[in-house]
Amino acid sequence: EKQQAFAADHDHFRSGVVNEPRGSDVMVGALLLEPADPANTAGVIFFNNVGVLGMCGHGTIGLIATLAHLGRIKPGAHRIETAVGLVSAELHEDGRVSVENVASYRKERAVEVSLHDARRISGDVAWGGNWFFLVAEHGQVLEFANVEALTQFCWQIRQAVNAQGYPEVDHVELFADSPTGSAHSRNFVICPGKSYDRSPCGTGTSAKIACLAADGKLAEGAEWIQESIIGTRFTGSYKWDQKNPGHVLPTFTGEAFITGDSNLLFAERDPFYHGII
Repeated sequence: EKQQAFAADHDHFRSGVVNEPRGSDVMVGALLLEPADPANTAGVIFFNNVGVLGMCGHGTIGLIATLAHLGRIKPGAHRIETAVGLVSAELHEDGRVSVENVASYRKERAVEVSLHDARRISGDVAWGGNWFFLVAEHGQVLEFANVEALTQFCWQIRQAVNAQGYPEVDHVELFADSPTGSAHSRNFVICPGKSYDRSPCGTGTSAKIACLAADGKLAEGAEWIQESIIGTRFTGSYKWDQKNPGHVLPTFTGEAFITGDSNLLFAERDPFYHGII
């Protein structure tokens, strides 16, 4: 309800924070709230350059790192209220953060869509806190130098998936072998505002793990190392959700580093007071 009110009545604040001239398309915001349950550490509304997000995996890691930086929390387990449910985040002594995400699952396997150039692409529709279309057979080279072409390719896929009856899908995730050989997979993720994820994507890793579990390709408790397009990594695993057959409870571990501590200023005479949109 708070997220709905934020989106309906305070979208100018979202835009002013994360869009230019104060932010950029790649930024994710995390609005801290008092938790509804005082036993929890905090509530949070995640948002990006085009709207609110149900959940953000790397945003949760960044949130925990920030709370530690501010001296508000110490190493240990912390429960965070998100718009899609309660997540647990453990701050380790070495600064790493492990997030136990909301229950994740594959909605549909091997969905075929047709792109503008008549190519046919097959992928899975899955939930990991956000909705994803996950593609393994795509013919693209997942290298940082190809980011622009990969962005356009994924945008085509998203439009085709949405048009084919999956309007809820707002993330597209491509997979390939890791060029370093030290991860199980490399991914490229396009987010709702057409920016690409610099992290391995926590909700995307959760969706991937749900698909692997459904296919019997990853055992309960086994580790999956997911690498991003820039080489950063999350280590994930899962346990079956006993309350929801076919669903998994994924956990992923990563790091976040504080890069700045600033004040944003809003001048009412500024024609871009609410951001450049």
